[in-house]
Amino acid sequence: MKKELIGLFNRSLSVRAGMSAGLLGVACLSSPAMAGGKIEIDDTKWVSVGAGLRAQYESVEDGADNGEDRSNDFAVTNMRLYMAGQIHEYIKFTFNTEKLDGEDVEVLDAIAQFELSPAFNVWAGRMLTPADRIEMSGPFYALSWNQYRQPLYASDQGGEAGRIGRDEGVTVWGKLGKFQYAVGAFDGLEGGANESDNLLFAGRFAYNFLNMEDNPGYYTSSTYYGGLGNILTAAVSFQTQSDGVGVAGEAGDFTGYTFDVLSETVFDGGNVLTIEGEYKDFDADYTLATPPVAAGDCFCLFDGTSYFATAAFLFGTDVGPGKFQPYVRYVENDPSDAETSDSTEVGLNYVISGHNARLNLNYVDGDANASGYAGSDVNALTFGVQIQI
Repeated sequence: MKKELIGLFNRSLSVRAGMSAGLLGVACLSSPAMAGGKIEIDDTKWVSVGAGLRAQYESVEDGADNGEDRSNDFAVTNMRLYMAGQIHEYIKFTFNTEKLDGEDVEVLDAIAQFELSPAFNVWAGRMLTPADRIEMSGPFYALSWNQYRQPLYASDQGGEAGRIGRDEGVTVWGKLGKFQYAVGAFDGLEGGANESDNLLFAGRFAYNFLNMEDNPGYYTSSTYYGGLGNILTAAVSFQTQSDGVGVAGEAGDFTGYTFDVLSETVFDGGNVLTIEGEYKDFDADYTLATPPVAAGDCFCLFDGTSYFATAAFLFGTDVGPGKFQPYVRYVENDPSDAETSDSTEVGLNYVISGHNARLNLNYVDGDANASGYAGSDVNALTFGVQIQI
């Protein structure tokens, strides 16, 4: 029952209820009743609820200020309520909300799910656009705490073309042996440069060379803490939209593709080595550094290449209720029309219950950020807490 609930409980930046033991402990009852967040209505109908929270303390020193000023801030970076259900053997739904720090609660996911077979499923509504692993894993299923220091796709640009990696559209996804696919059509940029109302097309294709990754739908994780054994998965993803950048009357096209890989090796004693890497290439006719001449707000995206590499080692020995997982992550962004930027994150996860309960301490140094263009050269010390049910 736990595995079934995980497979139907969507998240993300993320609607999952995790891969680790002690997830929900749902008990099946013959009559409608609440047990571990799930209401059983009959043999084919049920509703489940859950929640996720990420909070942090961050101390940042801006190199441009010569180390004279340091900001200190407590923040609830993500607060999510999850709801999922099944109304027919082949028909399910997901409804999730998100509250970012300092913002109102808004709809994160609203999906009608027609799940016909492992090989062919159709989701319609507001959902994650197929993309690279870091966007498909979201903050709750990431390996590092500060993973968003690379250029992001259009649906992560604040609302004109979707938000928090989500957009309105339809996705067809499935599994064929060790091959996984997801392809979809979405609104993408609406208005502005896209006067012809062109759709955004997106896809992700992955092959599992060793054990299969096990996630709800077409989502991903950046670590399984050794719970699925040895993993080696390579994937290619893309997004493209005609008139997807620029301003009204002066539009340009956008195409981006990504190659990512995840390797997880389990050793004797429960020790786990995890390696994650990615190469990203964006082609945007208009960018932050070279906006169109026309007046008005430009929907400009990064143009150039970017890559990152992360290595982590989970010690199999319990220390109190959890295990330690130190990691290091390096990011480099290379715009075609601006200076290169980079950042290094050195961190330590204390994993209590997989992605459902962990603590994190990390230090980041560099000028890379999610725009892909160099920002201030800062160093930041962060302590974070993550829980889900």
